[in-house]
Amino acid sequence: QAITDGASVLLITNLDSGSGAAIQADAESKGVVVIDYDRLTLNGSAKFYVSFDNQNVGERMAQGLVKCIADWGVKSPQIYELGGSPTDNNATLVEAGYNSVLEPLYGDETATKIGAVRVPNWDNQAGLTMFQQALQANPQINAVLSASDGLAQSVISVLKNAGVAPRTVPTTGQDAILFSLQNILADYQCMTVYKPIYREAAAAAAIAVMIRAGETPGLNLINGEYDAETHKVPSILLDLVTVDKTNMAATVVADKFVDPTDLCAGEFGKLCAENGIKH
Repeated sequence: QAITDGASVLLITNLDSGSGAAIQADAESKGVVVIDYDRLTLNGSAKFYVSFDNQNVGERMAQGLVKCIADWGVKSPQIYELGGSPTDNNATLVEAGYNSVLEPLYGDETATKIGAVRVPNWDNQAGLTMFQQALQANPQINAVLSASDGLAQSVISVLKNAGVAPRTVPTTGQDAILFSLQNILADYQCMTVYKPIYREAAAAAAIAVMIRAGETPGLNLINGEYDAETHKVPSILLDLVTVDKTNMAATVVADKFVDPTDLCAGEFGKLCAENGIKH
């Protein structure tokens, strides 16, 4: 419909690469330039890709988990990996990132990998069930690399139901969702990866306007390249922010990404005050 209405540039976030590539082929046949937004379309025909560095998301998660294992005094880390959707290329890149940090630890037996799954469609309820089953089969699990805040919440729900205390089983996340920030304040989650969405939207808009004006985005914007399997896609990869208790006030709160009134509601008021978050 957008193309029928005269769009000359199309920004697309695919649900899966197959459907995304089909849309892009149709757009290309009609002379419409496609920009992959946030999620790369494998075997597609996008001219540009605008996103955060998803492999670095995974690296930061694993680094956060390792730091939390040390800070919380977790002995002989027994790590379970709860990854994102198998059809989401972002989840694959995130997995590559956290594996690059964790695999050496498994190799030298600093930590043990208990298991790893990918959760279809990032379904948090499915993730909860999968982790519940994993914990029943492997009660020695004492650290979890969860690939999103939603999956972290699923893990934390299972742990709380099992009577696990705060600062016992660290887990990770991404997206800086309100409940995850509260989980961090309450010492159930170690960290989250904050992606300042306004920067991503601004970058995509800048590229789209330049293309419409017949200009080619230069190195002042393009700072990377991703392999879409059919071709290399010039990319704008934006910086990420690791958020924990120590910098929450200076990052997501300062950016107004989250309302401190909501963050600090009820029992979290005292925790906010302890961590320098004004509300």
